[in-house]
Order: sequence, then C-alpha cells, then structure tokens
Amino acid sequence: MAKISDIIEQFIKELLKESDENIIEIQRNELAKFFDCAPSQINYVLTTRFTLGQGYIIESRRGGGGHVQIKQLVFEEKPKLLNIINEQIGAEISKVQGERLIRSLYEKGIITLREFKIISAAMDDNAIISPLNIKDRIRARILKNVLIVILQ
Repeated sequence: MAKISDIIEQFIKELLKESDENIIEIQRNELAKFFDCAPSQINYVLTTRFTLGQGYIIESRRGGGGHVQIKQLVFEEKPKLLNIINEQIGAEISKVQGERLIRSLYEKGIITLREFKIISAAMDDNAIISPLNIKDRIRARILKNVLIVILQ
C-alpha cells in the first residue's frame, strides 16, 4: 500500500498535468481534509517533493487556509537546467534526495530509464565504499559529474 505522502504527491502531479499553464493553486487545509491528514503532512510533501531541483517553484501565502501556488518549470535550455541541478545538489546529497532528483528528471523525459538506473546504481551506498560521514559528499560529486555528461 502506498504511503500518504506518495498519494498526495501523485495527486498534485495529476493536477499539474491537467493545468494548461503548469500552475495550480491549492489550500493546505482543504487538501489535508480531502486526504484526512494533518496540514503538516501537506507541508512535508511540498517541501520534500516539489523543490526547485525537482523542477517546481512553491509560493506560499498565509491566511485563508494556507493558499499555495505550485508552478512546474519547463526546462528548455540545458545550461539553465545544469545550473539548477548544480545548485540543488550542493556539496553533498543523501541517497533519498539524489533518488528524488533523478526520478524527477526521468519523469520529465530529461533522462532515459536506462540512465536513471545507471545513476541510481552509481549513487547507491553499496557502490560508495567510504566512511559514512563523507558518503553524501562523494554521492554529490558522482551525481553532478554524471548529469553534466548526460545533459551536454
């Protein structure tokens, strides 16, 4: 059975697909009622699954139940995409964050399924034989280098 976070994420992505301008507006409280969950669960999904690196801009407005605008970016220029990816990855990235980033690139058709699987394997903890405290730094370097090659 899917987790509530996954279900909420898919619901929002479906709304974005149906949108003509890649923008939707939602209210956190209404969405929380719809999914019978706490508004903090909606916040969690928005902050972890709809980031700039994954191709989304979130604008939040207070009052009125927590109005939120979600805009899906369209990556038309590769240099712009590389800058966003580089910024999102930073000096280190966890396995979970890396997986979300490359899944987003795959879902947007920027990388192929084969590339997704190769990058995922290269970022896996089993592939990085190193002390735990620097695995995320090594993973970030691997991810940046592989994406630069693929996207050029």
